[in-house]
Amino acid sequence: MDSHKNIKTISIPVLGMTCAGCAVSVESIISAQHGVTQASVNYATQKVNVTYDEDSTKPENFQKAVQSVGYDLILDTEKGDELQEEVQADAYQSLKKRTIISGILALPVVVIGMVFMDMPYANYIMMVFTAPIVFYFGKNFFINAYKQARYSKANMDTLVALSTGIAFLFSLFNTFYPKFWHLRGLHPHVYYEAAAVVIVFIMLGKLLEERAKSNTSSAIKKLIGLQPKTVLLTTEHGEREISIGDVSRGDQILVRSGEKIAVDGKVYEGSSYVDESMITGEPVAVLKEQGDKVFAGTINQKGSFKFIAEQVGSETMLAQIIKLVQQAQGSKAPVQKLVDKIAGIFVPIVMLIAVITLGIWLLFGGENAFSQGLLAMVTVLVIACPCALGLATPTAIMVGIGRGAENGILIKDADALESGYKVNAIVLDKTGTITEGKPQVTELIWEEGLAIDLQVYRQIFLAMEQNSEHPLAAAIVSELKKQTNKAAAVTNFQSLTGKGVTAVYDTQSYWAGSHKLLSGQSISSELGEYAKSLQARAATVIYFFNETQVLAVAAIADKVKTT
Repeated sequence: MDSHKNIKTISIPVLGMTCAGCAVSVESIISAQHGVTQASVNYATQKVNVTYDEDSTKPENFQKAVQSVGYDLILDTEKGDELQEEVQADAYQSLKKRTIISGILALPVVVIGMVFMDMPYANYIMMVFTAPIVFYFGKNFFINAYKQARYSKANMDTLVALSTGIAFLFSLFNTFYPKFWHLRGLHPHVYYEAAAVVIVFIMLGKLLEERAKSNTSSAIKKLIGLQPKTVLLTTEHGEREISIGDVSRGDQILVRSGEKIAVDGKVYEGSSYVDESMITGEPVAVLKEQGDKVFAGTINQKGSFKFIAEQVGSETMLAQIIKLVQQAQGSKAPVQKLVDKIAGIFVPIVMLIAVITLGIWLLFGGENAFSQGLLAMVTVLVIACPCALGLATPTAIMVGIGRGAENGILIKDADALESGYKVNAIVLDKTGTITEGKPQVTELIWEEGLAIDLQVYRQIFLAMEQNSEHPLAAAIVSELKKQTNKAAAVTNFQSLTGKGVTAVYDTQSYWAGSHKLLSGQSISSELGEYAKSLQARAATVIYFFNETQVLAVAAIADKVKTT
C-alpha cells in the first residue's frame, strides 16, 4: 500500500496573527493534527503551507484547532486571497482609527505625568484618560493573551498585556490608597503614562507592520494585472465579450492589435507579432502564425489573430509563474527556521527575566524597591517585543523575491535567495537583462555615387518600414525620421514573412530585409565588408536594395544599459 498517494499540499490564509510567536503557535497546533506531515507558517504573508494525508484529515479540522486558540483560517480556495485582503484592509483601518484616538488620549496623560504631576487630581485625570486606552482600544492584547494562556502558551500580546496591566493596576492602587505608602515613608508613584504610551507605541508599530506586509504583495498583484479581465469569444453567431473566468478549453478567442492575451492557446487563423518579454526577457516581438503557441499575459503588437484556448485558469503559464512566486515568498530560509525556534521560547524566557528583575529589586533595591522593581519589570516586558525578530526575515524574503519577479527574475525559494551570497559568476543569455530592451539603429551606411538623390531613397526606405509590422521596423523608422519627415508614395507593398518587405516606387521595385532576400544583387565590396563586420559584432543587419544594387546597410542593436 502506497501511504503517500493521497498526500496533498495547500496554502491557507491565516487570520488573527499579531506576532512571530503567533506564527509559531499556529504552526505547532496544525503540525500536531493527525494526518499532517508538515506545516509551515509565514508571518509576513499570513499564510500556512500544510502537507497532509487527505484520507486521514481535512482542512476543516485545522480550522477548528486554530479557532480554539483565537486564530482562524480562510478555506475558500477560489477567493481566499481576496477575503484575506478584505479582512486585513478592514483590520488596518480599524487599527489606524484606534491608534489615532489612543494617541490623542495619551497626549494629556504624558503632559500631566511629566510636567504637571503635582496639580490637583492629576492622578484621577490620568486614570480617566488611560483606562479606555488600555482596556478598550488595547483590549485585543488582553483577549489574545487570555486565549494563549488557556493553552499554556504565550506571545507578544502576553508581554504587552502583563506590562500595561500591572502598570495600570499598580497605579490604580496608588491613586485610591496612597496612605499605604505614606505610612511606610514612601511616595505613591503612578505609571499611567507608561501604560498609555506603551499601548500607543505598540499599536503604532503594528500599524506600520501591517502596511509593510500589504506592500510586499505588490509584486503578485502586478503579475496578476498582466492578465486581462475579459476576452472576445468567437462563435458561429459572431463575437461576444465574456469574463476571463468563463473561458473554457477549446474556446475560440479573437485578439486585436495592442490587446493582452488572456489564456494559453494555439493560433489557428491570422498572424501577428507578440511581445513575450514577460516570459522570455526578449524585447523583440515574436512572429505568431497558424500553429504557433501563445501565452497569457503576453501582448499582441500589430495585426490580429484567432487562437484556440488550451490552458485556462490556474493551468496557464502566467498562473504557474504567479504560483511559483507565491510559494517562493512563503518559503522559509534556514535562518528563518532558527528565528522561529528562538521566537517559540522567547516570550517565556522574557517573562522569567522580568520576574527575576523584580525579585532582585525587592532584595537589593532598598528604598522604593517595589516601585523601581515594578518599573524595571514592565520595561523588560515591553522592550523585549519579538515582532522585529519574526517579521524582518520573511519580509526581506518577500520583498526580494517580489522585486525579482517584477523584473523578470524568478527565484526558486528562500534557500536559493539566502545562498546567493556564494555566487561568484553570473551568466546572462537574454537581451533586455543588461541591455535597454529597445532596439535602435546604431549605424546606417549608404552606397556612394547613387543614381538618384539620397533624400528620395530615404523617403522610399521610410515608407516601406512604416508599412512593416516587424518590431525592428520601428527602430529604422525612428532613425530615418531624423533625416526626413516625408515618406514616398510607394505601391504594391508586400510583407515577405521571415525575410522582409518589398514595394514599388516609380515603376522600380525595392526590398528591405535580412540577407535571406539577397539573391545575386550587386553589393559593393566596401558595403559587403562593412555588413560582415557588423554581424561579427552581433548586430542585426538590414539591407535596402533595388533591382540592380544594394543601396544601404543598417545595423540594429540593443544598447547596454548605462547603469
